[in-house]
Amino acid sequence: MAQSRRAVVIGGGIGGLTAAAALHARGWRVTVLERARSLEPVGAAISLAPNSLRALDVIGLGDEIRALAAWAGDGGLRTPGGRWLARTSADAAAARFGGPLVLLHRATLITSLASRLPADTVRTASAATLADPGGPGRPARVTTSDGELEADLVVGADGIHSAVRSALFPGHPGPVYSGFTTWRVVIPLPGVEFASHETWGLGRIWGTHPLKDGRVYAYAAARTPAGESAPDDERAELLRRFGDWHEPVPAVLAAARPRDVLRHDVHHIAEPLPAYHRGRVTLVGDAAHAMPPTLGQGGNQAIEDAVVLAHHCDDPAAYTAARLPRTTAVARQAVRVARLNLMTGRAGVAVRNTAMAALSKAGPALFLRGFDGIADWRPPQRPYASQQSPAGNH
Repeated sequence: MAQSRRAVVIGGGIGGLTAAAALHARGWRVTVLERARSLEPVGAAISLAPNSLRALDVIGLGDEIRALAAWAGDGGLRTPGGRWLARTSADAAAARFGGPLVLLHRATLITSLASRLPADTVRTASAATLADPGGPGRPARVTTSDGELEADLVVGADGIHSAVRSALFPGHPGPVYSGFTTWRVVIPLPGVEFASHETWGLGRIWGTHPLKDGRVYAYAAARTPAGESAPDDERAELLRRFGDWHEPVPAVLAAARPRDVLRHDVHHIAEPLPAYHRGRVTLVGDAAHAMPPTLGQGGNQAIEDAVVLAHHCDDPAAYTAARLPRTTAVARQAVRVARLNLMTGRAGVAVRNTAMAALSKAGPALFLRGFDGIADWRPPQRPYASQQSPAGNH
C-alpha cells in the first residue's frame, strides 16, 4: 500500500525538507539524513517568488510564508552614485505574477519546513552514501553509520557538490566556477530609511532589502579569481570595494561586524545532466541544476522540484521530463543575467545602464517581463495545477 512506501532523503536543506514534507503528505514514510549536526542552514536570506510560494501551498505552508513579506513599496535598480536606473513596484509584480515576493531568513524557512514533518523524520550528524540506485523489483540502498536503509525512493538533495549526483552520473563534469564571489550579511539597522534596491557597478553589484523582523539583508558580488579571501577580514574587503557607494551601503558596512559577513565563491552546473533520475533515485535543487543567484531562483527551483517529485513519485522519468527542460532554461537565464549585471567594460556598462533606464520608463510591465514563465509557474497538483498536468492527474 502507498502508506508503507519508504523514501530516504539525503540532505536536510530547503529542497530536501520540502521533498520530505511533500512525500509525507502523500503518505510516504520518510527519513531525512543530514550530515551536519543541526539543520541550521549555511547562508543568510532567501527570496521566495510567487512560483515557489504556490509550491509551498501544496504542503500547506504558502500563507505562513507570505505573511513574512516586508517589501510593500517601490524599489529598483541604482548606480553606485545613487542614481535610479529603474523603478520596480511590489504591487505591479504581485499583480503580474499572482502574489508577493517574500524575503526571509533561511533559518526561518528551514524551521517552517521541518515543522511539517514527524519528530523522528530528520536524523542529523548522519552522513549517507548511495550503495545501489535500485530498479524494477529492487529497492535502492543507502549506507549510513547506523547501518543500511532500503527505500522505494531516494532523493538526492545534497547540494552543489552532490555525492549522489556523482554516483548516478560519474562521467558528468560537475559544477564550474561562475566567475564571481558573493558576500551576505543580515543585521539590525535601526533608524536608517531606504528603498529596497540593487545597485550595479563595474563588475560589482550590491543589494539592500528589509526583512519582516526589522533586520536588513544585504548582499554583494564581484568578479574575482576563484578561491580568494580578504587579507584581513571580509568586512574590510567590502569597505574597499563598496565603501564609497550610495547610502545605505556605508551605513550597512558601519553596522556590520567582520563575523557578520559570509563569503562564498559561486559555482553552477554549466552542462545539464542527462536526467534527474536513475533507478529509484532522483535529484533535486543544486544537486540537479545549481545556478548563479542572479535571478534569485536557486531555492525557488528546489522547492518546485520537491512538489513535482511528490506528484510524480511513482514515475521518476516523468519527474525528469517535467523538470529538466524548465530548470535548464532558468539556469541559462541566470548565467546570462550574471554576464549583464557583472559587466566590467565601461562602454558596455554605459550602454547597459541606458537600456535599463529606457526599459523602466516604458513601464513596469516591460521591466518585469524577464520573469514571465518563471514567477507565474504553477504546480501540477492542487491547490494549483499547471495546464501541462491537470489537477486530477495524480
